[in-house]
Formats: sequence, structure tokens, C-alpha cells
Amino acid sequence: MKLKDELKFNLYGSATSCEECLLIHPSCAWCAEEVSTWTLFSRCDLSQNLIYRGCEAQFIEHPRSVSSILKNTPLSSKSSGSTQHDVIQIQPQKISLSLRPGDPTTFEVQVRPVEDYPVDLYYLMDLSLSMKDDLDTIRNLGTKLAEEMKKLTSNFRLGFGTFVDKNMSPFSYTAPKYQENPCNGYKPFPKCIPSFGFRNLLSLTDKVDRFNEEVQKQMVSRNRDAPEGGFDAILQAAVCKERIGWRKEAYHLLVFATDDVPHLALDGKLAGLVQPHDGQCHLNDKNEYSASTKMDYPSLALLGEKLAESNIFLIFAVTKRHYVLYKNFTALIPGTTVEILDQSSKNIIQLIVTAYNNIRSKVELSVWDHPEDLSLAFTAICQDGQPLPGLRKCADLKIGDTVSFNVSIDAQNCPPQGTQKSFTIKPVGFKDRLEVVVDYRCSCGCTRLTQANSSRCSSVGIYACGTCRCEPGYRGAHCECGEGEVGTANLAACREADGKQVCSGRGECTCNQCWCFESEFGKIYGTFCECDDFSCARHKGILCSGHGDCHCGECKCHAGYIGDNCDCSTETAACVSEDGRMCSGRGSCVCGRCQCTEPGAFGDTCEKCPTCPDACATKRECIECHLFNTGKFTDNDTCQRMCKDEIIIKESLNDPSTVLCLYKTENDCVMKFTYSEHASGQSVLTALKEPECAAAPDAATVLLAVVGSILLVGIMLLAIWKLVITIHDRREFANFQSARSRARYEMASNPLYKQPISTQPVETVFQMHGKSYNGGVH
Repeated sequence: MKLKDELKFNLYGSATSCEECLLIHPSCAWCAEEVSTWTLFSRCDLSQNLIYRGCEAQFIEHPRSVSSILKNTPLSSKSSGSTQHDVIQIQPQKISLSLRPGDPTTFEVQVRPVEDYPVDLYYLMDLSLSMKDDLDTIRNLGTKLAEEMKKLTSNFRLGFGTFVDKNMSPFSYTAPKYQENPCNGYKPFPKCIPSFGFRNLLSLTDKVDRFNEEVQKQMVSRNRDAPEGGFDAILQAAVCKERIGWRKEAYHLLVFATDDVPHLALDGKLAGLVQPHDGQCHLNDKNEYSASTKMDYPSLALLGEKLAESNIFLIFAVTKRHYVLYKNFTALIPGTTVEILDQSSKNIIQLIVTAYNNIRSKVELSVWDHPEDLSLAFTAICQDGQPLPGLRKCADLKIGDTVSFNVSIDAQNCPPQGTQKSFTIKPVGFKDRLEVVVDYRCSCGCTRLTQANSSRCSSVGIYACGTCRCEPGYRGAHCECGEGEVGTANLAACREADGKQVCSGRGECTCNQCWCFESEFGKIYGTFCECDDFSCARHKGILCSGHGDCHCGECKCHAGYIGDNCDCSTETAACVSEDGRMCSGRGSCVCGRCQCTEPGAFGDTCEKCPTCPDACATKRECIECHLFNTGKFTDNDTCQRMCKDEIIIKESLNDPSTVLCLYKTENDCVMKFTYSEHASGQSVLTALKEPECAAAPDAATVLLAVVGSILLVGIMLLAIWKLVITIHDRREFANFQSARSRARYEMASNPLYKQPISTQPVETVFQMHGKSYNGGVH
């Protein structure tokens, strides 16, 4: 036990005040008891060591991080009415944290999507010329869509807006003859309206017939280049909340229907638009986007920010040709999904219903106003009850399912005293949120009893937390000595052992105590100035790797790091693969990095392994979700998160250096693809354009083949039967001929045989013998 005491004394003995002690490590404690035999440096140690040395528990300062729930309304199970103000989908709603740096605290967040929650759906449509057939298809969309959505919610509202592009060159036709009619001279469709940025034609309403009326009035337009100005329209629909009519207590769905790619930020420079988008609402009295020709297109980051602020789920309804591009956008814009739009928008209703069900089947947490000095770690606990470290999302949920997330928060340092910070945790697309208020436990309670010019300090010092801080010119535990008072007895008290230097040669002995010299390299401290904070192991020239503090020649690592020089991280989040497994199940996490143990496995999380038995099975799901929108990863976010490999489409596969994978599809076709790793470390999947399917047999051909086969078998059997009979008959005939030859020979060579001679009629002879025969007598 004494050895343990001495070790901890060396590690924590650098602190000269209670506040300094608390900052060294979360396990450090300070003894504020007035004990005359204790030196200044012996008061900072582990709690158990301080108690062992005689400090009473009531005088030990050892604050811990704590949390307290301030608002904890139970979760709702169903929407209760038209106002929805009492619907709760996240619990708790407000929490307070008091954090000591390095001492993390954890709390639980529960989320439950309620049943029958109101829905606001805004249909934003591309009115460029190529969408003419789609416009004709949706002329009665409002009524049909309302009927389908009533199966999912009893409170549904619908809105309608349109867009084309900026009405300026080079995006649109601007010559005088095209100003009123951009289709002038275009024979396939000679009449259309001028281009425009965005128009809000119908704010959200429960009168769905008005949607049909507005659609009936619309005409398509014509722009010059292929990309459209849809992102301008999305941003205005998101930020003009009052004009669009978004309700606070409703799910917000924005359906974006187009058949082409969008213009992005910086494209506006082609038309001389150098002013970035300001992210504000610019709808004029006519409900038209008035800044279309004044500002550049919005960036993806700005778009994602504004959609999240308005709790809007964006649904990209795009043609199959542009599916991959928009799917890549979903990784950059939270709360976004993409669905394939058929030609002429024939499947638009089913598309919206599918996207809505997909949105309602998942919960993902987002953090707003995250303070930089706070470290957050999430662990998702979904329906199977298994913890998934590093994940903040659950999928495949049913309405009414409850999921939970464990949130661990750690403070990295101490801000100025009295600082209070806050941030928000909210599910993506939900109006519900958890407010987190944070203060810091960096001060000691004993400082409230500080006494200036205390008699305990000879009236020339400040008494605080069991120690005296002497005025200049005075030293000693009670400020009882003046500077320079040195004697032989004092020198003996300042040697660690006989024969050792006074104050280890790094200080001077005054009033029975060592007063350590200052050093340009750091701080010298200890009862005999035997310790410092700069003589520790380094990593790449950095003391304690920058992840620890040097205490008396030994690195004391910060929370989350271990090792002699604190270069080994205990954090495992970087080792969790996209499927939630540690190092993809092919290795172990050492010092925050995966060490792959499966032969052939490599990558940051051992996710790459062309030769592993499960390689083809894993990549198959990516092929299915990316190319055919099927499989377990059909969910857009899951597919984007799990499948980041490059996929190349080819007509044939003939590279022998790759791993060939094949599987049977639902239609009994065979899909082939190859798996390889590029020199850059990226996985490359090369797939056939379409699965290989055997041609369906013709019914008539099959019938003729069956009948022909039966006839052929019958003829063959008859032929065999005839052959057997012929052979048998010939054999019998040969026997007969042989027997006949023998009989003729016998009759010709018998000397006793004479030809019979009849002298009377046959009938007379028979009557004489009293018999009647029908044959002759020999």
C-alpha cells in the first residue's frame, strides 16, 4: 500500500491548488483538511490514498460528472387531434449536465414515431418541355393521392409548385423572338411559356381539388441547357415557411419531380452571377422567386442546412437515368430519399407512398449547435436490443416502435468560470427535440471558504482549501518564514536522502521546504524538486503524444488513451464497420485502428477482402441496391452508407485477375460481377449490364417436341418388336425346313414301305368294321 501511495504521489503531486489537481485527471482528488504535517504537494492524490493517509472523507474534493433530467414527458403512442401540440416523440425533452473534464457521463434518449401523425406534402415539379407527358399524367393527382394518403394519416394537406431555370443566358432562350414564346419555331411543340425560377402555385391546403385545378392551368416551358434550376426552387420551398404553409406539428414531405440533373453552386457564374445564395426567402407578391437572376444557385451544404431547419424530408422522384447521381446527393443531404420515376410519371402515387413508408420506418439522430469542446458518442439500441456503438440510426421500424440511444458526453477542458453551453439532439425530420444544458465542474467547493489575511497564514497569506498562499517575501506552510532564512536543520529537511543534493539541485531550501527553480522547459515540483513536467516519453517529438500530461517522468494519459507515451487510443468508433461490426468481424481494434487477422482482409475496418468466403455475398447487396434498387440495402441511406465502392457496367466480364461472383436473381436469372481492389485502395465492382436469363421456351415447339418424342419412341419399339419376331420366325422356319428334309429322306430310304392301294370305296370299308371315320385308314 505504501508503494501505491508513493506512486500516486509522484503522478499527482504537481498540483499546488485544488483546481490544478482536478484538471490533472478525473481520478484526482484534493484534501482540503488543515493538517500541519502535510506538504503542499501531498494533497492531490487518489481518494483512497488520501483517506489512507488520514484525510477525512468530508474534506475530500472529488467532483464527478452528473446529469439531471429537467423535463421528462412520457412518449405518445398516437396523434391525439388536429393541433398535435401534446404529441411527444422523444424522451426526455430537457436535460442538464455538469461535466468534469475527462469524466464522461451517459444518458438515454428514446424515440417513438407516433401513429396517424399529420402530413404536409408539397409537390415541386419540373415544367421544362421534356416533362410535358408527366404534366398530363398528374392532372388528377390530387384526388388520387389524397385517397391513398388517407390510408396512412387522417390529417393530410397538399401543395403545388413549379420550376424551370433562371431566365437568362446561357440557361434559357433570351433572344427577343423567344421572350414570350421560347418554343417559337420549334415544330414538335410550337407554343410554351417563358422560363422562370420558381412559382408557388398552391400553398398547403386540405382542399385537394384545388391542386387539380392548378395543374390543369399549367403549360410547360423550354430552357436551353439540360440541367434545371430545381435547387433554387427546393430552397425557396424550405425557407418560405409561412408562404408555403408548413405546419409545426406535421411531417413535411417535399417531392421533387424531374427528369434531368440540377444546376449547383458556381454554375451561376456562367451568367455572371457571383453573389452566393443568402439562404433567405425571396418570394414576391406573385409568389414567384424574385432573386432568380440576382444570386447563384445554392450549394448542397446550404440546401441540407435549410431543409433540416425546417424539418423537411426531401424525396427525389427522378428517372432511372439519373438515379445514381441523386442517390449520391442523399449522402450529403440528411433526411433525403430517392425513388425512380417512370416515364410520364405513371407511378408517382406509389412512389410517394413508398417513400413515405420508407421515411417512417427509420429514426436518425442529429446534433445541432454542437460545442467544439464536448465529445459525443452514440450507441443505437434498435428493435433487436443489441447495442450498436458508433451508430445513431435505426431502420426497418414499424409505426409505434420505440428505439433508444445511449449518448456519452465528455468535456475536453475547462472554460472560464460560470460558462454555460447548450446544444440540441433531434431526430431528422421531427419537430421534437432534446435540449441539453451543460455547465462545468472545474472548481472546488472549499474555495467558498477562502479567507484573506488569515491567522492560519500568519496574517500574511490567503487560506484556501487547507493551504496558504503567502504574500511576496513570505514562505512556509503557514507563511511563517521570510525568504532567505536558511539553516543547517533546514538543509537536512530538504534532502530526499542522505548524500542527495539539497532540493535535488533544482531548488533552494527555505523554512524547511524546497522552493523549486523555474525552468524554460516546464515546471519543476515535488517535496524535494525531484519531479518535472517535461522529462517524459515523446512520440514524433511531441510530449506524451499530445494526449497526456507529464508527471514526474511518467505520462499520465488523458481519457481515451493508454501507453507509455499515450499514443494508443482506446476509442473503437473508427474500428466499427458500416455494418456495425468491429473490424467487419475480420480483426481486432488495437489503439483505435483495426488489425486484420483474416487472411486477405485489409482496409480501415478490414472491410476489403476479395478472397474471404463472404466477399461475394456482401458485394451482392451493393450490386442489387445500386443497379436494381432491390435487396436488403434498398433503403437509400443504408445503400449509400454500406456501399461506397465504384461500380463499372460492362457488356462482358473477362478479367482473370479479379474474383468472379455470381448469384441467382428472383427471376431465376444469373447475375455476374467481379470484385477487385484498385491500387488506390478503393474497391471496384464490375457488373454485367443485365442479368443473364435463359430464353423462355415456345409452347408450340415444346408440344411438337413432346409429341415427336412419343411417336419416335413408339416407332422404335415397333421396329424392335418386328425385329425380334422376324428373328424368331426365321429360326422356327429353319427348324421346320430341317425337320422336313429329314422326313423326306426317311420315306425315300425305307424298303418296307409300300404305297397303299384301295380296292373298295372307303365308305364300304368303314361300314364293314362297324365304324365311321372322316379320315383315311393306314
